[in-house]
Amino acid sequence: MIRPVIFAALSLSVFSLSPAAGQDKRYGPGVTDTEIRIGQTVPYSGPLSNLSGFGRVEAAYLRKINASGGINGRKVTLLSLDDAFMPSKTVEQTRRLVEGDGVLAIVGSFGSPTNLAVAKYLNSQRVPQILLLASSPRLNDPEKLPWTTTFMMPQPVEAKIYAEYLLRARPDAKIGVIYENDDVGKGQLAGFKAALGPRASTMIVGEAAYDVTEPTIDSQIVALKASGADTLFHASNARFAAQAIRKAHELGWKVQHVLLSGASGISTVMRPAGVAASAGAVTALWLKSPEDPTWDADDGMREYRAFMKEWAPNEQIEESVFAYSTAQMIVEVLRHCGDDLSRENLIRQATNIHDVQLPMFLPGLTINVSPSARIGWRKARMARFDGSKWVLLDDVIGN
Repeated sequence: MIRPVIFAALSLSVFSLSPAAGQDKRYGPGVTDTEIRIGQTVPYSGPLSNLSGFGRVEAAYLRKINASGGINGRKVTLLSLDDAFMPSKTVEQTRRLVEGDGVLAIVGSFGSPTNLAVAKYLNSQRVPQILLLASSPRLNDPEKLPWTTTFMMPQPVEAKIYAEYLLRARPDAKIGVIYENDDVGKGQLAGFKAALGPRASTMIVGEAAYDVTEPTIDSQIVALKASGADTLFHASNARFAAQAIRKAHELGWKVQHVLLSGASGISTVMRPAGVAASAGAVTALWLKSPEDPTWDADDGMREYRAFMKEWAPNEQIEESVFAYSTAQMIVEVLRHCGDDLSRENLIRQATNIHDVQLPMFLPGLTINVSPSARIGWRKARMARFDGSKWVLLDDVIGN
């Protein structure tokens, strides 16, 4: 169990509801004149423990904020608990955070199946469940889940970007799909087929699923190669994307890899798979890459590098941009609550965000959330891996 203490204050956004000067103090659970207590669950152990850096980097960012005075004079305590990416454990840990630790909100928890497992409970208790690192469209439901927001491009939105890219750049592609046999993989596959429209039945020539507990997916890649596919869409996580790329290369299968943004890390996917095997792969990006010299003189990149060096020196700088940006949004939402740190005002601020340009988001990719439209951003830029870095291909795409 990791229970890091955290901190806050920064100015980068344009929220529609700014804290009112001199407003009366209103506190929800977990809030005092000196503290804001929030909670989250992250897979610090289990099959997706390689993603535990999200919790550690968010904690480090809040430590930085607390060291400079906190948010409106209050320090932020983040209780970050391990759920091993097991929904049953997520339920147990979330109840502990709400009923035992008395947190104000659940913030930045990781995973679609895990967050879905507690969404109904949290909403029934009117506990904000915000800025979730989850891509299931089922979590973007203002009517049934009014206390829930995400901070990740939903599966149908990201899948549509890849489908539109292939329809434009490779209209005659024969596509194989490797997908995770859960809500994430199935959601990406469904969104991909929907975006391809009537072309899906002819363009997709093979599909293969895997469970996250499987040691390898070699047999699935052999089967997809036999399907005659010349393009492989990876609706999978980083570990299995690396395995798939490496196995395809070993088989001599010269296939166009199309990777989800979350499975395109250079240090977690491309290098483990082998840079020769990975060269030519494409993905969609909405974040600046520390490995792209384009951003070396960028102020946001310089601040990010300085933060990582001082506050998170043991984390991978290439893989921590998203966690860093998530932490910045957590701070901004809390800051805009002012002295009204009630649960009602927190969800109000989390659902009234307009044209926020985070320092590490690509230029032109702003964040917008409203009570009725909770998908933070719908655009990205396609990029190709040249063997050492991702190279942006075109203008911002999406809708």
